[in-house]
Amino acid sequence: MQLTSKTFVKPESKLTGLFLENPSLMLMMEHFDLSYVVHDKTVTQVCNENNISLELFLSVANLYNGFHKTSHTVNSSADIMTVIAFLKRSHYYYKQEKYPEIRNLTEELFHLNETPEIKLVGKFFDEYFEEVTEHLEYEDQVAFPYFLSLIDHPGVFSAGSKFSADEYLDHHTDIESKLIELKNLLLRHIPVKNDRSTRRRLLFSLVELEYDLTIHSTIEESILIPGIKRLESGMNNG
Repeated sequence: MQLTSKTFVKPESKLTGLFLENPSLMLMMEHFDLSYVVHDKTVTQVCNENNISLELFLSVANLYNGFHKTSHTVNSSADIMTVIAFLKRSHYYYKQEKYPEIRNLTEELFHLNETPEIKLVGKFFDEYFEEVTEHLEYEDQVAFPYFLSLIDHPGVFSAGSKFSADEYLDHHTDIESKLIELKNLLLRHIPVKNDRSTRRRLLFSLVELEYDLTIHSTIEESILIPGIKRLESGMNNG
């Protein structure tokens, strides 16, 4: 599950202790392509060893720990590339791990409770995840390549492009809200019939997906896009 503590992550914080308080930080480490077997190392030590911006890491870690406002924006090419790689790995997690997990649980729920309402849950989630996949593919195939091109041509590439950070924000949809509807269906409108364990596991998985998607959107809108806009203006700091 997600948040179990509201410890504010600091440079001197020991990561193993943070993982024990909030296991979702281990998923964050996977998105950063880092091992969460870090022994007794601090945040600063892990960032230095892996050439990751300390400020960026702290901003993301504190999002995972429930501090949902961040004033940090990426201000270097390296940080932009790190954030985009982080987001792309999260896309893989949604499509290859979380969606199959949730879909299997909806199938299991239907076998235990063969009602039209349960079948509707599976259909609702399939349609929802089609929208999510479309959103993720738009980022992978359109937005991220444009952002990476700006690194080599700050303030130049955008001049002849039909795409921009503003257009990306206009396209940016709220892909978390429909999960609330699905949770409400399971909690309020579908009778329980020998399926409590499966329903609980399904709800937990939906909560985990919603939580990570919310952070994913915050990183894009509050950390990445302001940095991209600076690149579009030719204000890259290198």
